This record gives sequence, structure tokens and C-alpha cells, in this order.
Amino acid sequence: MKARRQFVLALGAAAIAPIASLAQQRPIPRVAFLISETLSAQADTIDAVRAGLLDDGYVDGKNIIIELRAAGGDYDRLPELAAELARLKVDVIVAFGTKAVLAAVRATATIPIVDPSMGDPVALGLSSGLARPGKNVTGIVQFSAETGAKRVEFLKQALPRIVRVAVLANPVNVSTPTQVQAMRATANTLNLELQVFEVRSAKEIRESIALAADRRVEAIVITTDTLFRPNFVEIANLATRFGLLSAGPMDFPAAGGLIGYSTDRVEQYRHSAYFVDRILKGARPDDLPIERVTKLQLVINAKTARALGIAVPQSLLVRADEVIQ
Repeated sequence: MKARRQFVLALGAAAIAPIASLAQQRPIPRVAFLISETLSAQADTIDAVRAGLLDDGYVDGKNIIIELRAAGGDYDRLPELAAELARLKVDVIVAFGTKAVLAAVRATATIPIVDPSMGDPVALGLSSGLARPGKNVTGIVQFSAETGAKRVEFLKQALPRIVRVAVLANPVNVSTPTQVQAMRATANTLNLELQVFEVRSAKEIRESIALAADRRVEAIVITTDTLFRPNFVEIANLATRFGLLSAGPMDFPAAGGLIGYSTDRVEQYRHSAYFVDRILKGARPDDLPIERVTKLQLVINAKTARALGIAVPQSLLVRADEVIQ
């Protein structure tokens, strides 16, 4: 009996050993962050995705490895960085910015890609539909063209007598034409003259705002683009200095802008971790419908309004989700 017991124990140990060995050899999943701008410019969204992953139990360096690749605003580097991630065969790519997701799509048709902030994925060729993306891209769509058009509308409501509005638009962003087209349609409806200023750098932003003021423009609106975010404070300060109303994303008023309207960008990026989690657990991108943002927030900076010498109508203040005093 003793010999038989030793034999059974030996068999059990032999069976367990390969299983334990396989568990130890199983690679830790790698999630890549492909970032269009600098790490500092995208710090809040990077932290948001990390926080979302932590909510789902993923700790960088423990049960997940995060591969960071940032183009630093040099979009020409994105294809090279995306190709590098494809060669590394990461498990999923989180793309920060439209240029980043397009570079990732060109680099791989098999690695799942999560875009936390899509423009119009069908128009951009990223998916065949929201319910069934049909490709290796999924994520969250915000339809920036619609929010941009509403910013123009809110400027008119804030000061009905304005007749000329300038748009700061980055021509490098593939979603810019759609945003400008929607803004122009709204401007035409409101009998506004829309002047488009193409900007590709912080220097061109400063020059364009000064030129817009020379052309007797009364307000400026910025498109949804990662170029503008690091320059919110300067855009807001210049607009106020030249006596111009200003509108941008919802966090623009915190930097001194008059009107902000968009989704909660940080929360949106945090939620993108849900898609990463599902993919790491075996889901395909085509199994994960692209989610459409439903909550948009209007923020007004009353302090900036006072500096401009305007009284924002009560009807608009009541509609705002937040009024900065």
C-alpha cells in the first residue's frame, strides 16, 4: 500500500508540474499606448486609461505591461511607431488621436485597436458601422462635427449681435474638414460669416488670432484637435486681450475661454479601458459595438464674460452644466 501511495503521488506531481510550468511561461499581456502629442500634453488621458485599467484589476508591471509610444506632435513619426508596435505583437493598441488610430490601422489589420475619442469612424473608413465595426477597431465615438457646430450656436446665443466668427482649424487632422463643414452650415443658418484660419503650430495660433482681430472678427471657435489643448491658456488669454468671444471643448473655460462644449474627455478615456479588458479576455473588436457618447456638457466662464464686458443671457447660464465665477 505504501508503494502504491508513493506511485500515485508521483503521478500527481508529474501532472501538476507541466501545468505550473505553462502558467509561469504564459506571457504578460502588453497594451500599447500610441500617442500623437507629447506625454505631458496627454498626461490626463494617459492617467485616465491607466486608472480605468486599474479599476479592472490591471497593474502595470505585474499582470500587464504598458508600452508607451509618443510622437511628440510630430505626426510623421506615427507610422514608424505604429509599425514598431505591430512588430512587437502587442495584444491591443490604444490610439490617442485620429492620426494615431489611422497610423495603427495602416500598420496592422490583426492587432485590436481601441480609439477612445473617434470622430466619425464610418466616414474615416475605420468601421462599417457602430453596431458591428467589421474591422480591428472599436471604441467610443463623439462626433466632433456636431459639437463644433453647437459651439458656433452658443457663441451667437451669448452675444446675438456678432456677425463674424473665426475658426482655428488644424488641416493635418483628417476630421477637420467635416468639423468645419458642420460649423459653416450652422453659421449660414445664423447669418454668420465664418472665416477659417489654418494652424499647424502654437506660433500660427498666435498669428491667426491677431489676424482675425485685424479682420474685425468678433469671436473665435476651435475645432476638436490635440494641437489646441496644450495651448488653451494662450488661446483664451489672446482672445480676451483682443476682445473676442471664444469657444472650445468643455475644459476650455477652465483655462480662461468663454464657452466650452463637449464630452467629458477624461472620463471617456477612462471608460476605454472596458474595451481593453474585454479584448484581453478574448473578445474580438467586431464583437464590441462602438459606443456613442450621449452626455455632452456646457461650461461657461462668467469671469471671462465680465472681462469682455458682456452679459451672458440667463437662458444660456441656466442651460450650462457649470458656470465658472
